[in-house]
Amino acid sequence: MQPHNGVPVPLLPTLTWQKSRRSNPSGNCVELAELPGGAGIAMRNSRHPEGPALIYTVDEIAAFVLGARDGDFDHLIN
Repeated sequence: MQPHNGVPVPLLPTLTWQKSRRSNPSGNCVELAELPGGAGIAMRNSRHPEGPALIYTVDEIAAFVLGARDGDFDHLIN
């Protein structure tokens, strides 16, 4: 099965989900998990752990993380 965006989490293989250390008790959390065999990265809302999950390539996640580090998205939260 090739995962696609919006896939229900129960249809994915068992994954190890990780939250940011900056997550807070109010549930404003996004979780990420590596797909088996380097097939990509799944992202889900921790408030809705059964899905849907968005699927990105490793390169897409790297571009996002590097852009966030560079402040490219700061205007969205200020």
